[in-house]
Amino acid sequence: MLIRKDIEERENKLLAAYAMRSKDTKGRRYPETEPKYRSCYQRDRDRVIHSAAFRKLEYKTQVFVNHEGDYYRTRLTHTLEVSQIARSIARSMALNEDLVEAIALSHDIGHPPFGHAGEETLSNLMKDKGGFDHNMQGLRVVDELEERYPKFSGLNLTWEVREGINKHTTMFDKAERLVELEPELSPTLETQVVDAADEIAYDNHDIDDGLTSELIDEKQLSKLELWQDASLEVKKRGSNLSDKIRRYQIIRTLIDQQIKDLLNASEKNIKKKEIKKLTDVRKYPEKLISFSENMKTRRSEFRSFLMKNLYNNFRVIRMSDKARRFIIDLFSVYIKKPEQLPPSDQGKIKRYEIHRVVCDYIAGMTDRYALNEYKKLFDPYERV
Repeated sequence: MLIRKDIEERENKLLAAYAMRSKDTKGRRYPETEPKYRSCYQRDRDRVIHSAAFRKLEYKTQVFVNHEGDYYRTRLTHTLEVSQIARSIARSMALNEDLVEAIALSHDIGHPPFGHAGEETLSNLMKDKGGFDHNMQGLRVVDELEERYPKFSGLNLTWEVREGINKHTTMFDKAERLVELEPELSPTLETQVVDAADEIAYDNHDIDDGLTSELIDEKQLSKLELWQDASLEVKKRGSNLSDKIRRYQIIRTLIDQQIKDLLNASEKNIKKKEIKKLTDVRKYPEKLISFSENMKTRRSEFRSFLMKNLYNNFRVIRMSDKARRFIIDLFSVYIKKPEQLPPSDQGKIKRYEIHRVVCDYIAGMTDRYALNEYKKLFDPYERV
């Protein structure tokens, strides 16, 4: 039977010298006795999975609003896909898989309803009231808003997982860094792995959803180098495939090709920059987990295609615009008459400023909860 010390010893033997070891954690805000049969990062992972905020990701938008269909990705399915990809990368690179998993499962936990439209709207509404960013909101969730323990607010996660949430950086994520999480230092390789896995999952699964929704088609994709190469590889493996299976195999191949490129390029980066230990990672100013220059160019073409043909498709724009109106109207009503908030949230106004309480309440909503609240408040025939 493995106990925590055995797990920590196994990390010492198996992990790379520059990986983050659970025994070297900077600990938690509130001291706790660590469990006998789990490492500190395994405990963090479990706390995130059992949180209310994590469960709500099931009904929060990725690109398509929840009621558009059951097939499309949600924040929860996206999060699970990121976790799977990130764990695979971490395992191959001898990094701390438990830390990677804990960060991956919590990286989107601060997202409001309605995807990036929801985040942009709350950011504008909170512009002069402290702002809004889903990474910082994720920290608020795990540090304060989750109520599960008698001696402290939040989940009391380890310093490294909190840092991973705060320093999560992709095309869409450029959050303010908290002073207490040493913003001058580069994040762990484990955090950087989650960043890359997020981008891989996001791009390739948005292609899948875009094809399913018929907002994009394969004729358009056939002009992209990444799609051409993946299609050719699938064709070599077998030509008598149904369209559904062939398309799945192409997207699977796209993900596989990008992971392989990331592993090779990152390994070269680590050797070239002479990264020998964790402090070397912390001091190096740029990301070490990255794609090759060739793959970056091809992924840039891929992303430009998505931006033009999917994210800016008129149907997606319509969904986003409706979402903005929902959030603006809800925010205005709650600010003007906070008595319409649930009693538990009204009680928080004594501790936090009213705008922050309303922002927290809306950010914690799922898509369908926000839509139902809107009906209750603005439809005269809807029961409240």
